[in-house]
This record gives sequence, C-alpha cells and structure tokens, in this order.
Amino acid sequence: MGFQDVRGVLESVISLINEDNVWRFRNSINLIAAENVMSPLALKAYLSDFMFRYAEGKPFKRYYQGTRFIDELEVMAEKIIGSMINTTMVDLRPISGTVANASVFRVLAEPGDKAVIAPVQAGAHVSHTKFGTLGALGIRQVDLPYNEDEMNVDVDGAVKVIESVKPKFAVLGGSVYLFPHPVKELSEAVHSVGGKLVYDAAHVLGIIMGGSWRNPLDHGADVMTASTHKTFPGPQGGLIAFRDEGVYKAVGKTIFPWFVSNHHLHRIPATLITALEMKAFGEDYARQIVANAKTLAEELASLGFNVLGEKLGYTKSHQVLINVKDLGGGAWAAQRLEEANIIVNKNLLPIDPPEAVKDPSGVRLGVQEVTRIGMKQSEMKYIAELMYRILIKREDTRKIALEVVEFRKSYSRIHYCFDEKDSSKIITLLDILT
Repeated sequence: MGFQDVRGVLESVISLINEDNVWRFRNSINLIAAENVMSPLALKAYLSDFMFRYAEGKPFKRYYQGTRFIDELEVMAEKIIGSMINTTMVDLRPISGTVANASVFRVLAEPGDKAVIAPVQAGAHVSHTKFGTLGALGIRQVDLPYNEDEMNVDVDGAVKVIESVKPKFAVLGGSVYLFPHPVKELSEAVHSVGGKLVYDAAHVLGIIMGGSWRNPLDHGADVMTASTHKTFPGPQGGLIAFRDEGVYKAVGKTIFPWFVSNHHLHRIPATLITALEMKAFGEDYARQIVANAKTLAEELASLGFNVLGEKLGYTKSHQVLINVKDLGGGAWAAQRLEEANIIVNKNLLPIDPPEAVKDPSGVRLGVQEVTRIGMKQSEMKYIAELMYRILIKREDTRKIALEVVEFRKSYSRIHYCFDEKDSSKIITLLDILT
C-alpha cells in the first residue's frame, strides 16, 4: 500500500468518525437502553495520559512502577461510589459488566456447581446463562419460575426451587426489566441454604445512586455488579460492590490475574468525575429518567401501541418495552425507526421462544441518554408521536428523519453535570468528600 493509498484510507476513517459523531449525537434520537454520553469534563479526563499506562494489581500494591497518581484516583473513586451505595467495598477494575459477573461467578462456584438465575423473561443478561459466562465457567444454570402477571420472578416458586436445588448463588437484576426483582425475599432463601445473592445492576446503577431504584445491597444482596455507562453516565466499564467482606477479598484476588491485566486506566478519572456529578445532580437526573420513561410508555399506549406492564404502571426503570409483533415484528420496527433517525433495539419479550432472537416480537427503549441532553415529559410525548407516525401510520421515514434532525438542534448540551470550565466546583466537592 503506497502513501497515497494510506492517506486515502485515513481520510475515510476520519470521515466515518465525523459522520457517526454528527448522526448519532446531533441528528438522531438515541433510545438504546444500554448507552449514554459522558459530560465534557469527564470526556476530557478520559482523553488523558492514563490511556497509555499500565497498573496491574490493586492500588498501592501494583506490579508496575509509576502508578502513584492513578492509585490515588482509583481509591478516591471507589470511596465516593461506595458512599453513594452504602458500602466501603468497591472494585473498579472489571472493564465491563460481563467481566464483573465472571469474576464473581468464578469465586462463588466451581465447575459443575449450580446457580439459579432470573429467567430471560425476567431480564437475565446472556452472561448469567449457560450460553454466556455461566456456561463458559462450567456452572450449571437453573431457571427460577416466572410470573407473567407480575412480569417478575415468581417468589413462592423461586423459594421452592432454591430450597430444592441448594445453589451456590442466585443472580437477579440484568438486562431487560421494568420492575425491581424481589431481592429481600430471595436473599433470605439463598442464605438459608448457604448460598450468596448476586445482583446485576448494569442498567440501573445510576437510578440506584440517584435514589429512584432500590439499592440491592440494602435488601440482602451480597454482591452487586454493574456497568458504568448506562443510567450511570460514565465511560464504558464495570464495577463490583460488596456487602460480604470475604467475597470482596476473594474476588479482588481473582479479577487480576484471571480476567483482567491492565484495567484501562483512563476509565478511572472519568468514572470519578461522573460519580461526583451523580453526587451533585444524580437525584434530579434519576427522578427525571423514571418520569420520562413512564410518560413515554403512557403516551405510546394512548396512541395504540401494545406497551408491556400496563397493570403495574408500565415501568419503574429507564426502560419501556413494546410488543410490535402485529405491526411487523421487532427487526422490522427497529430498522424502520433507524431509517427515521430513531435508534432502538429489537428485543425478545416474555412471549417469545429463545430462537426468535433474530426477529423477536418486541423493541426496547431507554430514555437515560435523551434525559441527559435535557429532554423531559413533553419531549417524550413528541417522540411517541413520531413512533406512531413511523410504525402505525407508515409515513415516509425520510421525511421524519429530517424532522428529527431539526428537533435535535435544541438538544446539544449535556445536563446534570459540572460546567466544563468551572473546575472550582470539582475542587470544592473533592475537598468535601475526601
């Protein structure tokens, strides 16, 4: 490849990056429930010299030199996050929620042991299953029963399964769920047979920290795993928080060297700044997320969509689930919405068999990113109207895409965060918290 060819490829790379930046952040309505955007200040921290450095092991016990600054930042971040979820035991080294799950599962069970999980219908993530991390570790999956009316784990049936199976651990929380799982009831059952309860808070960490979702560590969970880039609007990464000191120490020795070598150090200061923003603004942010999700669900239902969870108030999280099977299916709906610059994901619903994953009945919506850029209830009603025009009235998606571009011009600033130029707020808050 000659110089001119290399230059041409480079220009293509830069062009694609710029086009994605404009389209995804400036011109589209992003309703992917697993995504968010960092604040300008957190992004500046992310793009730091730490991006190039290594720090294997735990803070102040590293296997590399030159780590004294990241050590201080990592300890500070863990303390501040812990203060918001009522624990002193937090580990930020997992580089994803799935790695966090793997590190915990490996400690709590040996190959051939059993774990009980919330079924896929009740929100289980693939890492909880025999098809993902659980299976890769050789741990045997046992599904808990599901209550279709409550859209949740069947408590009485689950207790019977736990007493019969005597699992090493149970997993609640996950990827697709509208209502809190029964942590207290099932933790008591799991503890009675000598097991532990793990709660996957990947999606709801931000609304837990903001006080709009129950903290599982206060209701019997021994361990909480999470992602740091969903309702918690930080960089992509993971964390683990503990109530059980023995598990904390064992998992700490397992993350490295089993699952992580260097843990992508530039995540740490960006996560710390995001935690400080959540400390300052998280309560308002979480409250608005839940209000927006509920408004979007109610408005979609009023326009004729089959929105799940009506009997229970549609949602208590950032997510909304719609059954679009009769309209054309989840794959068709997600594609058509994307053509109109509205980004969602197709999703299995409780009525779907696992093999329907490529064309399920549903789509999943998440409102945390649009909330982060300043949208409130009135905007949720407008988004519902756009979806009605796209999926029910079958209007021209190209025309609506132009309307979305115009609409998005009013929402280009990140909210619920510090002013990028006002470092004094950061300094003052750090002084208070440390």
